[in-house]
Amino acid sequence: MPGKQIQRTELPSARYEYGGDDYVFVELDQEMSFDANFKAMAITQQIQESDLPGLVEVCPANASYLIHFSPEEIEPDTLIAELKELDREIHLSEYEWETRIIDFPILYDDPWTHETLMRFRENHQDPDATDLEYSARINGFESAEAFIDAHAGAPHMVTMIGFVPGLPWTFQMVPRDEQIEVPKYVQPRTDTPSRAVGYGGAFTAIYPVQGAGGYQLFGRTPVEVLDVEQNLSDFTDSMVFPQPGDIMKFRKIDRGEYDDIRAEIEDETFQYRYEEITFSPEAFFEDPEAYNAELIEVLYG
Repeated sequence: MPGKQIQRTELPSARYEYGGDDYVFVELDQEMSFDANFKAMAITQQIQESDLPGLVEVCPANASYLIHFSPEEIEPDTLIAELKELDREIHLSEYEWETRIIDFPILYDDPWTHETLMRFRENHQDPDATDLEYSARINGFESAEAFIDAHAGAPHMVTMIGFVPGLPWTFQMVPRDEQIEVPKYVQPRTDTPSRAVGYGGAFTAIYPVQGAGGYQLFGRTPVEVLDVEQNLSDFTDSMVFPQPGDIMKFRKIDRGEYDDIRAEIEDETFQYRYEEITFSPEAFFEDPEAYNAELIEVLYG
């Protein structure tokens, strides 16, 4: 029997803006939704595969996208006309793309992010609770463990890369009424460990490097999402491993596995576990629970 469907979002007319002489910004909606994000990914995938001259960089975002182009090779109005035509032609009920489902280990409630968040309780909505305890309570979970199980329970799609280089934003692939939502800190922290797993709004973000941050801290991953020197084999083609449209399956691990993976990272033998798939928005919209189960079966067998 089919499960709960994803509620579809009717998108408004896209808004096209010039960004100086060599950028075009396109807003598909003012609010993130699967429809807006999938449409952004579909259009940017198609424009990258076209033989249009002058394209420098194509950047999909949560509900928008940005095109960097060379005005010497293509006029902005010509580019916008092409983008509008793609917007009319692409229907998510018929569109699919090649991507990956990735095993992504997380040590939840790890000692490093725990130490950090305890140093910044005065910046937080609830100074007497940890970030996990606070997030569990406001989302109606009986315990932090139950909350962790929900966060790791269904896959998350990488909706964009940005804010700082290599930082993936991911959105859990569940109906809206099942989405976890948490606010950012009242005041940002001045410190966050690299590879920290943070959460703000309805997005999980992986901090690629140490720095400031305002997302609730849930744990730390042993794997790298950014390898500037490209020493690891998974980073041969790009210094950033996660890409928009990838699907991450967060997996709860213990300290022993965390340390084992870090050892593999240090001796440069680590390789991500992933499987290549064809993602169907229509199949996902129709029955996300069943479709997610199929994706997880492909990954873990």
